[in-house]
Amino acid sequence: MATDAPTPMRSMPPGRFGERINPMAFALTVAAVAFVIVSFNQVGLSWERISNGGPGLARLVGQMFPPDLSRLQPVLLSLFETFQMAAVGTALGVFFSVPMAVMASRKHAPHPSVRVAFRGLIAFFRTVPDLIWALVFVIAVGLGPAAGTLAIMIDTIGFCARFFAEAMEEADDGPQEALSAMGATRTGVVLGAVFPQVMPSFIATSLFALEKATRSSVVLGLVGAGGIGIELKVAMDFFSYDLACMIILSIFVLVLAVEQASGWLRTRFL
Repeated sequence: MATDAPTPMRSMPPGRFGERINPMAFALTVAAVAFVIVSFNQVGLSWERISNGGPGLARLVGQMFPPDLSRLQPVLLSLFETFQMAAVGTALGVFFSVPMAVMASRKHAPHPSVRVAFRGLIAFFRTVPDLIWALVFVIAVGLGPAAGTLAIMIDTIGFCARFFAEAMEEADDGPQEALSAMGATRTGVVLGAVFPQVMPSFIATSLFALEKATRSSVVLGLVGAGGIGIELKVAMDFFSYDLACMIILSIFVLVLAVEQASGWLRTRFL
């Protein structure tokens, strides 16, 4: 009676474990791990410090509850202003991101130098933190929500324009080549063949930008750029931790509502 022959061991596919380890990749990995280990000591983070901070955290939480509802109405008005800043700043940022993405796209920029220039500008917008932009616009236009809105607009351009450009570069070339063969201009190709393909990606990215802007707009008030941030700063400065708790919970509800609405829109329409 024949017995089942043992299954021969499969050879390791190339490019995975069977491939020799790249010395450069190994050296970079070791350097990265060493950097993280050294950084743990440099930042002063230890289990002893964390455990010693436990009683202070417990006292803070005890002072925060129950939340103080005496200033609920002005806090809600400031929270509404915060969302207005996020909505208007995101809308303006998305509006300006579209033409900038066209100029930054490898396939659709009129000249390589134009693409490099717009890529650099978008990277600059994305690199500078929104809090710094808020400080710049507070100096330029004064205190208030206008400065915060402009800061969110610039931050949104840095976020959206990059992903818009990448989505346009990944669009199918077939419809674009067909329109070009029919004599369509560069603008006609972008409007007629590219935008219809990438519109779902544009909408999804814009909704993510709104979520990001809602969270970012909370802290802009710390530098006088309007919104709920100034209320939170004043409460913390005066050690009104129960009022600060109410403000934090209000912010949490707003951010959660925006994220849920954004997720529902993406699920329902995309």
